[in-house]
Amino acid sequence: MNIDFHYGVVYIAARTAGMPAAQAVTVAHACQYIDDATTAGILRFAGGETFERFATAHKMFDYANTENDQNRLVWAPFHFLPAGEGATLEEKAVCRADSTVAREVVRRAIRQRNAQTCLHRLGVTLHTYVDTWAHQGFSGIESLWNRVRLLESQDCTRKGWLARLTSASKHLIERIEEDVLTAALPVGHGAALHYPDQPWAKWTYIDGRHELIERDNLPAFVTAADMSCRVVRAYLAGREDFETQAGLPTNVKDALTDLLGTNQDLDDNRRLLNICDLVKAGGIPGLKESIPAYVPKGSGSWKHLATGLLADDDSGDKPAWTDAFEKSDYRLFHDAVKEHRFVTTQEILPFYGLRIA
Repeated sequence: MNIDFHYGVVYIAARTAGMPAAQAVTVAHACQYIDDATTAGILRFAGGETFERFATAHKMFDYANTENDQNRLVWAPFHFLPAGEGATLEEKAVCRADSTVAREVVRRAIRQRNAQTCLHRLGVTLHTYVDTWAHQGFSGIESLWNRVRLLESQDCTRKGWLARLTSASKHLIERIEEDVLTAALPVGHGAALHYPDQPWAKWTYIDGRHELIERDNLPAFVTAADMSCRVVRAYLAGREDFETQAGLPTNVKDALTDLLGTNQDLDDNRRLLNICDLVKAGGIPGLKESIPAYVPKGSGSWKHLATGLLADDDSGDKPAWTDAFEKSDYRLFHDAVKEHRFVTTQEILPFYGLRIA
């Protein structure tokens, strides 16, 4: 999923569930920031203090990353949560929509609702949870399950997708056969291009087991939004049985279905703007308000507000360590990420027979 869902739709789901606007913004921002937190390593302060950060996304062409150990720490716990189903490691590592593992990850986050990092942890968890619908059938490790052949969609065949690229990108991709593309992008859904993340897409492909996979994203994405609403209601009530809570009201679900099905700009940031415009105009029943702008990098970003740093590469800069940093969204987000990663990879996945980190 992209920013239109992780920030826009998650905000709508949180507000519909009754979460105050300021908290909903924090949750939605943390949910999207998983895709933008690319700076890892130690942040060194002028007085000698240090703070560890963990990148939850790779730079450059993400799925081309071939460092399998790093993939297992990034893609598996945050983007392609293993379902733990099957006999072999490859089978257990495959992501499944709303899996038992995914529900346990959500419950662990709700359990921490009184912690200092609670809102950020909820946002991080929701990113992982809703991605199980978009990324089902793929895995965050190098695997034959990630092979894609004969990729087509209802509105746009692979050749049609190529036609929308810049001439330079088209020139590159056109000369790569499907098997070569799969080999070059061995992690996640890289070989499936952007289809898994487009809310309106209907598409098919042949997977690594030579089976025909048919995908209709719209009902899956609406279900993910509905379950997000249930998660937030449970979080607010202090209950872990989130699946029993009320989901989106019928009129909200209908409006969201129409929005996700018709908001088909290929630029996900423009899709987010369309969502914000609709919410501001009262197009989602029960909501008529402005969604604050999301700032991933640079001036006004969580990192800048916490440290004064503007550049991604901050290895040579040493800000002052302050009490404001300790209370900042930037610090709380990174600590929530570390909590989520530990619980997922060291406690939940091993319990379900999968050790990947």
